[in-house]
Amino acid sequence: MSEPARQRKPDLSKGLDRAQKFGTILMPHEAEEPILAAGVRLAIYEWLTEIRSRGELEAVGLTPRSTALLYGPPGTGKTTLAHHLAARLGLPLVAVQSERLVGMHLGETGRNIAELFDGLADAEHGCVVLLDEIDGIGSTRSSDPQACAREMNMALTTLLTRVEAFRGMCIAATNRKESLDPALWRRFGMQISVDLPGGEERFAILKRYAVPFDFCDEDLDLITDITQGASPALLRQLMEGLKRALVLHPRLGLKIDDVAIVFRAITSAVAPHPDLPQPPLWKSFETHARKLREIPWPPARQPQKKGAA
Repeated sequence: MSEPARQRKPDLSKGLDRAQKFGTILMPHEAEEPILAAGVRLAIYEWLTEIRSRGELEAVGLTPRSTALLYGPPGTGKTTLAHHLAARLGLPLVAVQSERLVGMHLGETGRNIAELFDGLADAEHGCVVLLDEIDGIGSTRSSDPQACAREMNMALTTLLTRVEAFRGMCIAATNRKESLDPALWRRFGMQISVDLPGGEERFAILKRYAVPFDFCDEDLDLITDITQGASPALLRQLMEGLKRALVLHPRLGLKIDDVAIVFRAITSAVAPHPDLPQPPLWKSFETHARKLREIPWPPARQPQKKGAA
């Protein structure tokens, strides 16, 4: 970048319109601030400081890093984090779904990768690019002589070249870090582990998505304990399920006076991925049903602020 990206206004008429063929344009005002573990929060804060300190770094022979790989289990908020970072820089995020780059015909995947980066060339300083699920096109090269393996090897070579040449900010995300080609791993200046949330982060996520209903801290502590190992996405589904039940069950003629039954219905409808740790609430529901019934139920709803829709 010839100057800090935050000082440039994105030109949506150049490049980004073509990028929509392979992904989604997420604007800064649409971003949600993620709830991050301390280590990830520090890494992102330091990176933002680095980006905004170009002059000082150049004085000692350095330039700000412009690439990062986010890795971790599904549902831990890697896309949310990338969107938040772009918003902090005042830039749109081009969220590219890697499977949309994969073509059926010989050479098509490589051509799609080239088309994406060609389209972004005019806008590379006016956006942040996220290559989501990059393992779909960036897995370790195969020695299999079959055409499909050779095709993916050629596509990976194109990807390596284009990421290396890209002068804007490029972030990649994967749930399968072990499958990435070592050369692709090295293309990223930072490798940040976005893990499942700890207790403090789970509490904050539950509290955020409980609004506008009031759960006291002791009740949220209980839910925090029995959701150990849950991803942010699963925690959000749990709390939104509770709110949905509180609003809709009376209209459907269903009782909501037993909190354990309400929780049971939600955990039967949403569940963690089988490869992820099974939180206690899902692993042994009946063990925790008695504790759940200690929660005052139904929770009170916070009064609507004046002027709110």
